[in-house]
Amino acid sequence: MKQFSWSEETKIQWNMRADYWHKHSIEMWDQGSRKDIIPFFRQHVPIGHSIADLGCGDGYGSFLFWKEGYDVTGMDISEEMVKIAKKHEQLGLAFVLGDLNNPPFSDNQFDGIVAINSLEWVEQPLHALNECKRIVKPNGCACFGILGPTAQPRKNSYARLTGEHVICNTMMPWEFEALAVDHGWEKIAEHGVYKRGVASQHLQGLSRELKQALTFLTLFMMKNIGKEV
Repeated sequence: MKQFSWSEETKIQWNMRADYWHKHSIEMWDQGSRKDIIPFFRQHVPIGHSIADLGCGDGYGSFLFWKEGYDVTGMDISEEMVKIAKKHEQLGLAFVLGDLNNPPFSDNQFDGIVAINSLEWVEQPLHALNECKRIVKPNGCACFGILGPTAQPRKNSYARLTGEHVICNTMMPWEFEALAVDHGWEKIAEHGVYKRGVASQHLQGLSRELKQALTFLTLFMMKNIGKEV
């Protein structure tokens, strides 16, 4: 029996999903769950800076960051995704094939990082998080998007309960926050993208963890402070 490889299976599954993702990415970024990401990012990383979009998918989000005025390099593990993304390439916008466990970038190469729903798809989130810290400049910022506990993509991890191999990590937003803060990052901002049916009055008086539990996606802006606690 062939030995299971998380990274290879991730590549296979996202290659198969590339066309589906491409059909839906414009709506997600323009009107859906990802429409708040660029305004949130822009508050903390000046336009004109160099950024890496790690887990860029079909590249549409990277393209929007480029339109805002950032110098963008998108990276994805899926050859099919990168093939689609490269159709967007132009001066200041490039795409490369790469694994978040070992991104093909130099130390301190970027002013900022975007990694939306990326760390949930790696076997060892801490290792990937440390790689993010390696490639961003000291005091550089990284925007991480972590799925809420009832976001539909988390169903991909269900089969682990029956002993099957899965490629979706069940890390919760509050777990990611603790992991990052304990390993050389400082949280400077947070933004919740809430599930349909959640109104502002539902959030009144709730703790941070309970608010995160109602999100589809929690956005964290983290600063690379370069040391572990």
